[in-house]
Amino acid sequence: MSNPDFQAMRRAMVESQLRTNAVNDPRVTAAFEAVAREAYVPAERRTTAYIDRAVPLSAGRAMNPPLATARLIVEAGIDAADKVLIVGAASGYAAAVVAQLAASVVALESDAELVGNAKGLLKGLSNVTVASGDLTKGWTKGAPYDVILVDGAVEELPDAFTRQLAEGGRLAAAIVENGVTRLVIGYKAGDGIGLDRIMDAEAVVLPGFAKPKAFAF
Repeated sequence: MSNPDFQAMRRAMVESQLRTNAVNDPRVTAAFEAVAREAYVPAERRTTAYIDRAVPLSAGRAMNPPLATARLIVEAGIDAADKVLIVGAASGYAAAVVAQLAASVVALESDAELVGNAKGLLKGLSNVTVASGDLTKGWTKGAPYDVILVDGAVEELPDAFTRQLAEGGRLAAAIVENGVTRLVIGYKAGDGIGLDRIMDAEAVVLPGFAKPKAFAF
């Protein structure tokens, strides 16, 4: 495609991928239409930015498919007063979308190259802070959060996420179960988070969250 119409591709993504899969909140669909997804992927991959599968970025990392990110955002019920932590922010796309919905966003990423990309791409958004650190430890500096959005798939959720959520806060993520990724939403009550499964969906696996291998005799 010599001159791709990214705006038309963005509208098509919202209409054919998101709205047909229970992403109908007008605030959320407007946020997805407002953010140029193609800007957050390498230049040579921009024409593939709006297909519903992961887009490779760098160092073995990839951008989550649009549907996975969108359903997690919808299920998290983000409102205008919320403080949100995004774990696995990659180049910053999910943070740019959530910034349209929330009061403040911390975009946490562990890969140095992706952190640099995210800072450049998100510098115009005054309510977004890009943080560099171990994804499994969350980001205590901004805690407690109303929402923690894990923009990818993990085998287990660290206790740090529970500690960093406000009472009644929501945690949205994809969980790897027997090789299948399932989107989940959780609500904090006391010292725990109860998880409800939403749907099976493709999601990129984030580094550092593998369960320890059981010892076999």
